[in-house]
Amino acid sequence: DIVVSGIPFDMATSNRPGARLGPRAIRAASVGLAELEAYPFGFDPFEHLAIADYGDCFIDYGHPEDAVERIETHATEILAHDATMVTLGGDHFITYPLLRAHAEKFGTLSLVHFDAHCDTWPDDGDRLDHGSMFLRAAREGIVDPATSVQIGIRTHNSDTFGFTILGAPWVHREGIGATVEVVREVVGDAKAYLTFDIDCIDPAFAPGTGTPVAGGLTTAQALEAVRSLGGVDLVGMDVVEVSPPYDVAEITALAAATLAHDFICLQAVKAGAAGVDYGRT
Repeated sequence: DIVVSGIPFDMATSNRPGARLGPRAIRAASVGLAELEAYPFGFDPFEHLAIADYGDCFIDYGHPEDAVERIETHATEILAHDATMVTLGGDHFITYPLLRAHAEKFGTLSLVHFDAHCDTWPDDGDRLDHGSMFLRAAREGIVDPATSVQIGIRTHNSDTFGFTILGAPWVHREGIGATVEVVREVVGDAKAYLTFDIDCIDPAFAPGTGTPVAGGLTTAQALEAVRSLGGVDLVGMDVVEVSPPYDVAEITALAAATLAHDFICLQAVKAGAAGVDYGRT
């Protein structure tokens, strides 16, 4: 039902490298999440879903120009078995070939995008850049900006390019409930891909990332937002831009591991899982 895999690629970064080490750090941090029922869901997702770790996609660092094809092929092979992908990055450029593979299977997708940056800077179409891939995806018809939302943004871009943008200050003022309501309104019943750049979270809570920006969401806000997406038709998910060399006490890796764990729990809810009552969660 669920395939977890890593994409240890960080050759599209524009600031601090190290995200190629993200998959192993996220996996290591996830060990502490293995006991008892998943909080606050109240069930063990492994009792409701068949879940496998597929290992990492092989990246030939001597030929970065092959990365798009390698990652897309990796994803296509997994999707051919009707499994839902939960992918651990890697820098955010990896989402572009993942989206290509998912769009080949599901058609044009809505994007639910948590980030400090819009990642819609124009480029020449061949550049390996973790700041331009969503404009490229929109222009190729892989994602539909009209049914896509970018959450936690706190840097300027030249244009929204049709995406609904919920900046971090707006999220702080209006709250997570209002944020999720907008996501539901914009995405509707479309098939959606969820991508979470860990720099959406404020560097006070997630310092281990390549392009940190002050003023982001707290870890608690991020988890509440993701956990509230039940009912959104998520067909693929990733968490990216964890750079262990810049982490402190593994708190960034733990945040990413918890998000990935919650992605899996959302799929269990989609499959009909119901948990125990923990009281006022």
